[in-house]
Amino acid sequence: MSDLAAPFDGYRDVVRPEWIDHNQHMNMGYYLVVFDFATDEFLRWVGLDEAYRAAHAVTTFCLEAHVTYHREVRSADPLRFTTLLLGHDARRIHYFHAMYHAGEGYLAATNELMSLHVSLATRRAAPMAPEVLARLALVQQAHDALERPPQVGRRIGLANRPRGM
Repeated sequence: MSDLAAPFDGYRDVVRPEWIDHNQHMNMGYYLVVFDFATDEFLRWVGLDEAYRAAHAVTTFCLEAHVTYHREVRSADPLRFTTLLLGHDARRIHYFHAMYHAGEGYLAATNELMSLHVSLATRRAAPMAPEVLARLALVQQAHDALERPPQVGRRIGLANRPRGM
């Protein structure tokens, strides 16, 4: 893997038995759990790791998250995650995870997120350190060359629904 992998392809997991619901597939709540694990790995990769957070007394908060479900995964299924940096500024990071069945290769789910860089002292938005912003700029350049997935920017609603129904 290149240091500027496009997309980032560094997180793997497996569907755990405790994540399975009465339908015998991964419960929707655990998609957010495992996507959060993928977020942790992505943030480490861009420089927002545990050492950075401790040294600067900062963290990240999720501002918004959108999940799409494409195919079910079941107990013990291997998972592979890719992450695409969609955009960033001094305080925010917009990114997109895709979850694949690592054995069969199909897209299982996606997660689009907006995270906020936060001071632990004030619990308010704070700018990222220059070295993190420089790293994000390099990642952004590599990721901007990729096509945007069709799930990016989706909204929920009923298409072609007559008014009043």
